[in-house]
Amino acid sequence: MKRIIHSLCGRNLKAGAALLLVIGLFLTFAPHPAMAAGILDSIGQTPRQIKVNGSVKDALGPLAGVGIEEKGVAGNGTVTELDGSFLLSVREGATLLVSCLGYKSVEVKAVEGRFLDIMLKEDNQSLNEVVVVGFGTQKKVNLTGAVGIATAKEIEARPVVSATQALQGLVPGLQITTNTGELGKNMSINIRGNGTIGSGSSGSPLILIDGMEGDINTVNPQDIESISVLKDAASSSIYGSRAPFGVILVTTKKGSSGRAAVNYNNSFRFNSPVSLPEMMDSYTFANYFNEAARNGSQTPSFTDAVMQQMLDFQAAGGSNRGGLPTDGKTWGKPAGDPFTTAYANTDWFSEIYKSSSFSQEHNLSVSGGGEKYNYYASLAYLNQNGLLRHGSDNLQRYNAAVKFGADLADWAKFSYSLRYVRQDFSRPTALSGGLYDSIGRQTWPNLPVYDENGYYFDENAENPAMSLAEGGVRDAQTDKTYHQAALVFEPVKNWVTNVEFNYSINSVDTRQTELPCYNHDVSGNVIDTQGTTSLYQDYTKENYMNWNIYTTWSFTLGKGHNVKMMGGFQSEEMRQKFFWAKGYGLQMEELPELDLISNIDGLGKDKAPEVGGYRNQWATAGFFARLNYDYKDRYLAEVNLRYDGTSRFRRGSRWQLSPSVSLGWNIANEGFWDGLVDVCNLLKLRFSYGELGNMNTTGWYPTYRTMTLGQANGQWLQGGLKPNTAYVGGLISTALTWEKVRTWNAGLDWGFFNNRLSGSVDAYVRYTDNMVGPSEELPATLGISVPKTNNCDLRTMGWELTIGWQDRTGFGLDYGVKFNVSDARTYIDRYPGNPTNSIGTYIAGREIGEIWGFETVGIAKTDAEMQAHLDKVGGQSALGSGVWGAGDIMYADLDGKPGITKGAQTLEDHGDLKVIGNNTPRYAFGLDLNIGYKRFDLRLFFQGVMKRDYWQGSNYFWGVGQWGQWWSMGLKVHEDYFRADPVGLSGHEIAANTDAYYPRPRFDSTQNQEVQTRYLQNAAYIRLKNFQFGYTLPSSLLGKMRISNLRIFVSGENLWTGTKLSRLFDPETLSGGNSGGAAPVRSAGNAYPLLKTWSFGISVTL
Repeated sequence: MKRIIHSLCGRNLKAGAALLLVIGLFLTFAPHPAMAAGILDSIGQTPRQIKVNGSVKDALGPLAGVGIEEKGVAGNGTVTELDGSFLLSVREGATLLVSCLGYKSVEVKAVEGRFLDIMLKEDNQSLNEVVVVGFGTQKKVNLTGAVGIATAKEIEARPVVSATQALQGLVPGLQITTNTGELGKNMSINIRGNGTIGSGSSGSPLILIDGMEGDINTVNPQDIESISVLKDAASSSIYGSRAPFGVILVTTKKGSSGRAAVNYNNSFRFNSPVSLPEMMDSYTFANYFNEAARNGSQTPSFTDAVMQQMLDFQAAGGSNRGGLPTDGKTWGKPAGDPFTTAYANTDWFSEIYKSSSFSQEHNLSVSGGGEKYNYYASLAYLNQNGLLRHGSDNLQRYNAAVKFGADLADWAKFSYSLRYVRQDFSRPTALSGGLYDSIGRQTWPNLPVYDENGYYFDENAENPAMSLAEGGVRDAQTDKTYHQAALVFEPVKNWVTNVEFNYSINSVDTRQTELPCYNHDVSGNVIDTQGTTSLYQDYTKENYMNWNIYTTWSFTLGKGHNVKMMGGFQSEEMRQKFFWAKGYGLQMEELPELDLISNIDGLGKDKAPEVGGYRNQWATAGFFARLNYDYKDRYLAEVNLRYDGTSRFRRGSRWQLSPSVSLGWNIANEGFWDGLVDVCNLLKLRFSYGELGNMNTTGWYPTYRTMTLGQANGQWLQGGLKPNTAYVGGLISTALTWEKVRTWNAGLDWGFFNNRLSGSVDAYVRYTDNMVGPSEELPATLGISVPKTNNCDLRTMGWELTIGWQDRTGFGLDYGVKFNVSDARTYIDRYPGNPTNSIGTYIAGREIGEIWGFETVGIAKTDAEMQAHLDKVGGQSALGSGVWGAGDIMYADLDGKPGITKGAQTLEDHGDLKVIGNNTPRYAFGLDLNIGYKRFDLRLFFQGVMKRDYWQGSNYFWGVGQWGQWWSMGLKVHEDYFRADPVGLSGHEIAANTDAYYPRPRFDSTQNQEVQTRYLQNAAYIRLKNFQFGYTLPSSLLGKMRISNLRIFVSGENLWTGTKLSRLFDPETLSGGNSGGAAPVRSAGNAYPLLKTWSFGISVTL
């Protein structure tokens, strides 16, 4: 199998300077001069080079793509050609390491002038594959828990901002989602579906980077060696109360003995929106709104004269500039309100987002070591530009990492690592939730971006383009520093003690200006509305400290009874402080500083500054133990115990015991299986059960009633000044304690034909008991919400499947297919907070995600058809205005009672409503295809969801609806609306459409927009998440340049999507938009678009 080493050294000045800096720092702290001299010798003073050639074959003939490497010299290698031949330049007296997937590796002495004829034998490689687990490693074949693996090869060369994006779809049961393509926004991660719906509880997994809690979104993906996902309670219980919903273990690269290897790779990226909606042209939009007004018995929004101006403006090629009436002084109506009198023709989505942007990434690393030491150092730079056309959004990240390990004695080892991340994120202040409220409803296509003179024009409401460009900037600088030191003692063979100390500092410094935007009059003069400028700043600092002390003893009893025992202690402490201040009246907008504010608003009145802040902290302590047993790798058992305490709960409720047990049976290692080993070399059954407590509350002090104090923020003046305020928090339960998570898991692993065909399947049930939920209802006269308490239960059931085939053809083509799919369904077992069984919230005994709605008969094409339907069902007046006619929806009668109703909207009385779907994503999958031939490699990675129902009731989907024309919009897809007759001006009629998708538009009622089967969306999708094509140059061309490996590649991300979903939405950002917006536009799915990216780069190894 072809081995491609993705690392290189650039020949530019910055890369060279960085390399010298890393080497210089290392030599400064080298333990003794001999070590430093050794490194210099390994870099620059090499022995005489010789050329060796030969061929590699197996029992069937020549092998192409076999890796040939010089032992002890990282990066110096090649792969065999189609006929199995190879040629490599190595040091005199060197040893060659020959390796290939599915074969036993061999070592061959390099002899100048001798042709090397090398024979490889097949090997069951998975027997020795090591997987990172909690506080150690295990052979993959001996795992009894549910663990998913992602390798560096699956992550590298992806044009992504974070490792989280690269993980999506790789590991079954690991669900990674997003609701926006905005820079600086992290993706949501959970393992095996909904873990908790508890109010104030978190169901997120614990993420550890080299054993220390960290931010996976800021880790340099090129530094990652492997990622293990611990999914069941047996594999994660060793981490106790921090890990009830799984653990993600990220292991970064480290050095190895041998000559220093310098690696450089880059990526130049061209980004564009995955998809953008298209707006109606202004004339079509005006007719659409006029029809909505007429259907609601209201006055049309646009006059014939204005619509004629729209036609003339479009015929002249007009678009986003001009198209405004004026009285000669002011642009607008003429008082400045152009909504129904402007006649421009603006596609606002193309105006807000540009069609392309450029980004780049560079990575440099050096690694190596000697017999008793190793080192690894890396630098990385990412410059990611967003898609905003007005204003700019940009993310820059700088990563630096140093890892060093040394043998202090035969029985003692020391290691230290330092990781530093700086992230600078800049965006317009207006790029917030409110922007998504504005796009569409305040950006009618007849409104221009600019007035006739080319100045921004705000439509007397809000022009998002103007706000983004001129409304101020928000800058956030994040610094993360991680220190990790470890001592490993082995005074007696197989008795190992680890002492680990981890410390991190995370600081965020934010600065945001808010500037007023001004129109210009017809003469080009600023119209000063005396707006107020302001500067907001905040600073967050978090200090995290962690000790891990544990000891492991391994021994064998009798013949084949292998035992491994571990016991240890872990402590964590987090301290957080936050401070903010806001001042008004910037004296110099280009130099915003809090000591340069006037404390005067735009009208010249005093405006006092505002300040605030707080401090928080929590701590945990835990004792843990693990016992592993196996008999001749056949019968496997593991027992874990964890005893945890946390400061989040009160005395008497602070400590929790978490036990787990898992068993395994390697059937293929049984004697009776010997005759089948050539066909099935791996067959293992697994079973596990575990209990964990959940202390991951979103509040720092959930059992204490807090009071919020405000400074000079009262709403009424006292003595001419605003008073201080105090707000008492809601009711709390002092008995609040742990949620308990119990998980059962059964699995089967297999490998056929020497692991060419491999896979695994798992089934599980997870119970979350005593979830935090609302107490039972109390009389409204209480005047405050009821407290939260441990009174709810949840149950999640699911399964996961992975299957793969990896092989090589007789003519040297390497190919592989890997497919994974998983499913999870969650049910409410207990929820006393809904005593009436209202279908609008959680109901005991029901599945999470149910969508209740009407069954749609269709759209009535005539008044007569509608009347016949109303007579049949007993009317639909309970749903709307009482006026029903051609173009309106006909709903089905499901309860047999007169009239279409919703009943009491309870489980017992829901009228004609029924469950029409479920919004839980089902059957999440990933499909990985890879091909290698000679020096070419190709990869296609698909990801998606096979089943998901989606209901979107916002005006973004419907066009017109709730709250009339001022909350309505007109997009291209809305043109397919019912109209019995042609509409529009003579000679420019828009044809009738009685076979429309949408009902007739109405400003007066939402009766056609009830939740119903006709407009329930199918949000299943498949997406080409990654495409890679690469070529590795032959070593014969590189030898003279002292380059051992050079690969050029092209890579693409989010290149194609297959879905039946409305073109308005991206299946990955369905809940995007403004989650806190008003009802007609809340979470409307109109998210910042995801990026489609083409990337080009090289990967070089010296």
